[in-house]
Amino acid sequence: MNYAIETRELCYTYEDGTRALDAISIRAARGAVTGILGANGAGKSTLFLNLNGVLTPSGGQVLLDGKEVSYARRDLPELRRKVGIVFQDPDDQLFSADVYRDISFGAVNLGLPPEEVRRRVELAMERTGVTALRDKPTHALSYGQKKRVAIAGVLVMEPSVMILDEPTAGLDPQGVSELMRLLTALRDQLKMTILLATHDMDIVPLYCDYAYVLSGGRVAGEGTAEELVCQPGLLRENHLRLPRMAHLMEVLAREDGIDLPRSAATIGAVRRAILELLNKEEMR
Repeated sequence: MNYAIETRELCYTYEDGTRALDAISIRAARGAVTGILGANGAGKSTLFLNLNGVLTPSGGQVLLDGKEVSYARRDLPELRRKVGIVFQDPDDQLFSADVYRDISFGAVNLGLPPEEVRRRVELAMERTGVTALRDKPTHALSYGQKKRVAIAGVLVMEPSVMILDEPTAGLDPQGVSELMRLLTALRDQLKMTILLATHDMDIVPLYCDYAYVLSGGRVAGEGTAEELVCQPGLLRENHLRLPRMAHLMEVLAREDGIDLPRSAATIGAVRRAILELLNKEEMR
């Protein structure tokens, strides 16, 4: 299978000798959402900065569309165009006076004709729902609006891979739902490959097609959401909790003797499991 992006034995050591990535091998399927899970300090952000070329690996390989990535200075602009990154704090990414100019920055920097810049910016604003904010000062935006503008600023580059570091951090529940629906739409409409780092376990079974658990700069586990929630020990050992619905399944089995599928980790899956159990009881 030709993955959109993958790493092979990727290593990174900071100048102070800290080994932040220790032979990490991950694969992100094309047009899928891949979760990178782990507590603070697990290596998620360092991994992303290596994938985008902000940092240069100390060892190992990064492959994009099956070809090894070059970190030569002349090749970095193309890497950063293909692999866009949205930082956890949008204030680290927004710097122009107003929304339109901020979103257009990347496209202008590519040297595109003005009409192509306008086309890309208009499309990116439409897709992220910020068209009405085009003339608004970036400092006057809400936190959720800033997140969307930061995503739009990456979209204008037309990347094949979008990386998001803790995209739901700082958002209220409605904001989390709206942002994740936006990312799902980008995946479905543009066939975009999305990697997102998170320790918000409730979004994993809802939105991630596959996930890796990082700990101490290493891959501690991997699998689909259903596979991972069946390994509560793995998650807890790495300072992650079960999604709330999966935790409910665990408690019902342990405390009440009600045996429901441990892989049920969303409200819909739990509802189906309970209805199936009730139907079986009625048929007895």
